[in-house]
Amino acid sequence: MLTHLRTFFTHRQGLAIGMVFISVGFLFGNWATLIPFIKQKFDLNDAQLGLLLLSFPIGATVMNPFSTFFINRFGMLNTTIFGLILLATTFVSPVGVSWLPLTSFSLIIVGMCLSVTNVAMNTCVTSLEHQYSINIMSTCHGMFSAGLMFGSIAASILRGMKIEPVLQMTAIAALITAMVLLLRPTILGIHEEKITEDESSQGVSSGAKFILPKGALLVMILISLCTNVTEGTMADWTAVYMRDIVRTDDYFIGWGLAGYSMFMSLGRFVGDALIPRFGGNAVLRTGGMIAALGIALAIAFPYTITAILGFMLVGAGVSCGAPILYGSAARVPGMAKGAGLATMNTFSMGGFLAGPVLIGFISKSVNLSFAFSIVAVLAIVWAFLVNRVKLY
Repeated sequence: MLTHLRTFFTHRQGLAIGMVFISVGFLFGNWATLIPFIKQKFDLNDAQLGLLLLSFPIGATVMNPFSTFFINRFGMLNTTIFGLILLATTFVSPVGVSWLPLTSFSLIIVGMCLSVTNVAMNTCVTSLEHQYSINIMSTCHGMFSAGLMFGSIAASILRGMKIEPVLQMTAIAALITAMVLLLRPTILGIHEEKITEDESSQGVSSGAKFILPKGALLVMILISLCTNVTEGTMADWTAVYMRDIVRTDDYFIGWGLAGYSMFMSLGRFVGDALIPRFGGNAVLRTGGMIAALGIALAIAFPYTITAILGFMLVGAGVSCGAPILYGSAARVPGMAKGAGLATMNTFSMGGFLAGPVLIGFISKSVNLSFAFSIVAVLAIVWAFLVNRVKLY
């Protein structure tokens, strides 16, 4: 059942791309754990914090339609390499600046870098799967989740030690830049895929033509919005929930996100075995119910241990969502190669990054526990929507 993991960890190019995924996750895990620091630094309420976090999806949404332009112009490999370096570098700014509008602008730039890097690295995975007839998409997303876990744990420990966030993110950016430069020769050995002119004319190029989703792709996108709002909420609000609702010690603020990330990582590591065996529909349907149960546990019993256990269940439930939906979108019949993936990514990033903004407003109007209950409802919704489409 786990032979695909042996294939992944012994495949030099696959493992190199996996390190890109884990690096992005590590960056995001550190940032997410520092969100309460940003909230406290500028004395923001939940709605104001939600507005600040809106900067992320603004940057991602603006840049995402141009992702295929960068891939065609510079190649998916160079875009992945330099996109990650820029992402690591720009992540320093939001925690380092002392003027709120500049923090917002910094997050817009980070969102732009994240969007391009996300499309490029997923395109690399698709190329490797085609070139070597292997299944590594879920495992690569598992590497992102592992990075999210390690990043949140590291940030929690460093916050407990009172290390300055800007120093922390600067050191991490330098470390990731050095690592990706070492991996560059291996990554450049991956088969480069270009989008043809015929495909570009169908709207896959610079984003001049936007493909309106319909049919199977539309249902996939609706499911993806539910899963990505869940992921975005866990990433951006778990640390706040642990501090404001659970009122845990500083050392444990990031452990809710760490537990979530650990089980999401484990789910994705076994996903490349579970998905072919049981089918994408069954896996995603079961995941929705597990995620809803986990959120309910964290809300009903807002204590450190039970909240962490609840977030672990959420991680397990949402784990295979992105691999299944990205893989299915790339196989939508009648669409140009890469168009389904690019269209899916536009909405997925929007859900992942804009969802937490809505959570902030709901939390301000009612409370954070009620806002989390909305996410539980979305998990149940996606569990029912999977019956309306064939997933791979």
